[in-house]
Amino acid sequence: MQIIRGLHNLRAEHRGCVATIGNFDGVHLGHQAVFYHLRQKAVEFGVSATVITFEPQPLEFFAPERAPARLTRMREKLPSLEDAGIDRVVLLEFGRKLAAMPARTFVQELLVDGLDVRYLFVGDDFRFGHGREGDIELLRQIGREHQFDVENMNTFAVGEVRVSSTRIREALAQGDLRQAEHNLGRPYRICGRVVHGDERGRTIGFPTANVDLHRKVSPLRGVFAVEVYGLGDNPLPGVANIGVRPTVKGDDRYLLEVHLFDFSQMIYGEHVQVEFRKRLRDEKRFDNFDDLRQQIELDAREARDFFDI
Repeated sequence: MQIIRGLHNLRAEHRGCVATIGNFDGVHLGHQAVFYHLRQKAVEFGVSATVITFEPQPLEFFAPERAPARLTRMREKLPSLEDAGIDRVVLLEFGRKLAAMPARTFVQELLVDGLDVRYLFVGDDFRFGHGREGDIELLRQIGREHQFDVENMNTFAVGEVRVSSTRIREALAQGDLRQAEHNLGRPYRICGRVVHGDERGRTIGFPTANVDLHRKVSPLRGVFAVEVYGLGDNPLPGVANIGVRPTVKGDDRYLLEVHLFDFSQMIYGEHVQVEFRKRLRDEKRFDNFDDLRQQIELDAREARDFFDI
């Protein structure tokens, strides 16, 4: 899969494609249905299937305090797009320049001059351009002028409930991993690199791998039975806390700390994928570290029972 970073990197060989535009946070079943349809159109037109997306996401630029927790960082999203059969990703930096670009200029420079789009797939509520002046009707009008078709995405549902990134975030916030999996089409994972921590867990008998979240807000919070991928041929079971560690005063960063069972290797710098299998409890504050240690012992026992080890 080819990644094109910015309008300035579009070349003549990138012209001629079918495309879709969006954040695609989580790359859930609804998104996957869009990509399947896009691949079919790519075969029909004999061109590449292209996804146009943004970093940061527009709401993170306009109102970072109201932006929802990311389901997937870009590093996690790109492999999922490749797995979905996408040929190219155009990754646009969303900043002042792009936010101020008039809607018609955006379409002309990106879709017409840059990509020579033959077919475009967007949501009914897609808005773009300065002041969000552009919508699907403007796209259809410009499409008629430049001979490309514009189609809206149909709602994708599991049962009778629409699949959406918002619904998955709500399920994760409630600890409903099964519902999140039904909508994602896979168990929920967070990926990151193992970094040095304060080694406080080691002092109470539970050394942890600290995974860098690269997130201001996490969609999950609490204690979970987890499996960790990326440290060998098979996933490793463990127990994890994700949150702000309320027992440690003055620490309000979101952290993911994983205690791996029967494991003692040094893994600093390794990139891992943490898959959340069962929610055990809410995160809570303890009066002292001895009480915390006793609770972690109970959490570890429950997680071991879940994995039958």
